[in-house]
Amino acid sequence: MGFSHTSVLLEETVQSLNIRPDGIYVDGTLGGGGHSYEICKRLSPKGRLIGIDQDAAAIAAATERLGEFRDRVTVIRSNYCEIREQLNNIGVTSVDGIILDLGVSSYQLDTADRGFTYREDAPLDMRMDQRQMRTAKDIVNDYDEMELYRIIRDYGEDKFAKNIAKHIVRARQEKTIETTGELIQIIKAAIPMKVRAVGGHPAKRTFQAIRIELNNELGVLSDSLDTMIELLNDKGRLSIITFHSLEDRIVKNSFRKNENPCTCPREFPVCVCGKKSMGRVVTRKPILPGEEELAVNKRAKSAKLRVFERSREKEKV
Repeated sequence: MGFSHTSVLLEETVQSLNIRPDGIYVDGTLGGGGHSYEICKRLSPKGRLIGIDQDAAAIAAATERLGEFRDRVTVIRSNYCEIREQLNNIGVTSVDGIILDLGVSSYQLDTADRGFTYREDAPLDMRMDQRQMRTAKDIVNDYDEMELYRIIRDYGEDKFAKNIAKHIVRARQEKTIETTGELIQIIKAAIPMKVRAVGGHPAKRTFQAIRIELNNELGVLSDSLDTMIELLNDKGRLSIITFHSLEDRIVKNSFRKNENPCTCPREFPVCVCGKKSMGRVVTRKPILPGEEELAVNKRAKSAKLRVFERSREKEKV
């Protein structure tokens, strides 16, 4: 199938960047190019859009979609955690805005053989970058019971994590777990019937946990935020869409720390630690999808947009 993805909070995200027509902007999760297309429409021929994605299908789709703006677009296959190195490679040292649309794309969910979905039977894959050797199958079959319990508890926030891990280990002693369908049946057996009858899909949280672990999603996010803020020009903005509480907490805490990095005890009358603010949090509360968007895109339900604005002046104070 062709790459298809409905960009969440599209207008709100693009507006949050306060785009300068001749500025340089980075879409760190290019996907199908939805956000990037709207950014490019607002750029003059002197402006520039740099799109980064690790998924080959996304790179191909976005390159085609942004074709009319090819004079101002650079597309790079990479992980956004390598943003500084990738920008240095093309001679860019600072930018006017960066966006991240985190999580898994509609295309990845809807393409069964990518192994992200729990609604169809397919090989256990879940790689966002298919150049990566390890797959979800390796995690399911190689992690010990405590490791499985940890990731399902921490990344899936599933109260039945312990029992799910136990059932996975027991099942793989009989045979290697090869497909999403096999894993789903194991998870269902680990969750009480009455819970399955009233809750969402019983495999949702475990699939999320395995995907996050496999692609190191939270580690990549946490390790990249300070660098992205450092790369921004004065008044440049970092706009991030998250889809679950773990991502949102990392973004919220990082933005707060960059706004107020002082580590001095509260009783100190003046700051002596020497740490200077990198800017300000624009969104004291996250921007959420409106009723109109939720009516046409149910995957937008858990989306939250947070925005940080860089201030170079505060570094000089």
